[in-house]
Amino acid sequence: MKIMIQGTSSSCGKSLTAAALCRIFYKDGYSVCPFKSQNMSLNSFVTIEGYEMGRAQALQAFAANIEPKVYMNPILLKPTTDHKSQVIFMGKPISNMGAKEYFDFKPRLKNKVYEIYKEIEDKYDVVVIEGAGSPAEINLKKDDFVNMGMAELADSNVILVADIDRGGVFAQIYGTYMLLNKKERRRIKGVIINKFRGDKSLLEPGIKMLEELIPVKVIGVVPYFEFNLDDEDSASGFKNFLREGINVAVVRLPKISNFTDFDAFKFEEDVTLKFISRPEEMAGSDMVIIPGSKNTISDLRWLKQKGFEQAIKNFDGIVFGICGGYQMMGKELVDEEGVEVQKGEYEDGLGIFETKTVFLKEKRLERVEGTAFSNRVYGYEIHMGLTVNNKNPFVYLKDRLDGDYKEDRFYGTYVHGIFDSGEFRSYILNKIRRKKGLEEKSSLDLNEIRSRELDRLEEIFRENVDIEYIYSLL
Repeated sequence: MKIMIQGTSSSCGKSLTAAALCRIFYKDGYSVCPFKSQNMSLNSFVTIEGYEMGRAQALQAFAANIEPKVYMNPILLKPTTDHKSQVIFMGKPISNMGAKEYFDFKPRLKNKVYEIYKEIEDKYDVVVIEGAGSPAEINLKKDDFVNMGMAELADSNVILVADIDRGGVFAQIYGTYMLLNKKERRRIKGVIINKFRGDKSLLEPGIKMLEELIPVKVIGVVPYFEFNLDDEDSASGFKNFLREGINVAVVRLPKISNFTDFDAFKFEEDVTLKFISRPEEMAGSDMVIIPGSKNTISDLRWLKQKGFEQAIKNFDGIVFGICGGYQMMGKELVDEEGVEVQKGEYEDGLGIFETKTVFLKEKRLERVEGTAFSNRVYGYEIHMGLTVNNKNPFVYLKDRLDGDYKEDRFYGTYVHGIFDSGEFRSYILNKIRRKKGLEEKSSLDLNEIRSRELDRLEEIFRENVDIEYIYSLL
């Protein structure tokens, strides 16, 4: 059995709708697997086997109570510049390609995607398939195996999700439907209107008129709710969380990646989390985080050009670098093999640590676990740089030491998700609370919070969507 979720646009709620259905089918006793043939995202996840996949499908796997596997997202595109992306197939990088080069390459992947999907369908009771962007992107229909092309390969019915919060929801739905051919239209069996605020009764006349214009039933109106679950990519925006107490600022690098590293702070009732683009915005912050980057040298140059270099060195608080941010805090970055910039090109780092990072073509992909200042930490590494001369490593992994720290205020590590650990997050935040005269607190692990949020998502969908009708479509 299978069902496919497509959307009228990016960030309309496809991923969370798929996650909700995975949770519902799992809770109803079925074995469920998410699937998205192709994902474009800088927010990736590392499997236990050391493969890279889209973060959204990992979340959907958690919703289905199964371990994320790379076959759930066979193709991952990670933008490296405005014109090129790293193409990752079954968890491993193939090449960096421009748009035209990739579209010429795509037909070679279609049969492989179909074979992977069929193996999943044979293994699980239900497959929840997610599309990408919109099926009405008529310029991209040739050799499509992501939206209606994937629905055809899987022979699946489709539910269309539309975002009313952006406005123009009826035009979104009608326009999407009318740009499809007759064969594609027949696959759309239901519409979910997502992110609704207000009185549903005011929407009913519009729904009635829409159902008269197109022969598709509106099977649910999902209210606007804040779900602090893993975002697929920056298309969903960088939302600030403003509260009284501690102020955490994340530098919004142009090529920021793996920004779910900061999700755990959203659950701290006394923590403000904000994304900043100018050094002046650091004012009033207690901790500044330099995040990961898909092009570290390019983002380091941006950081300097914006005036962050001196502001970070002079900052009277904690500076925490993760992955690319950690690399930037060192003395020198050298691209010996032309991984990010030209072969042999180098850039002076911020000079906080004595480290030197050399970029090599081999990518490190690994789930890790250990301790930091005697607090449990866990997460994953995903980087192409080798960093040496770290004088004061503070992360003790099973087989090595990681990171560097200085003066009890500068920290750097390769461990993505280090703040997911309730123990380590408490350790860092309580240092700040003591300094500010605030009461110390204990934090929950993000895994526990995620499970609670998925249950809440399931409950809201059961209350507002015709789940029995969806079962009839399987």
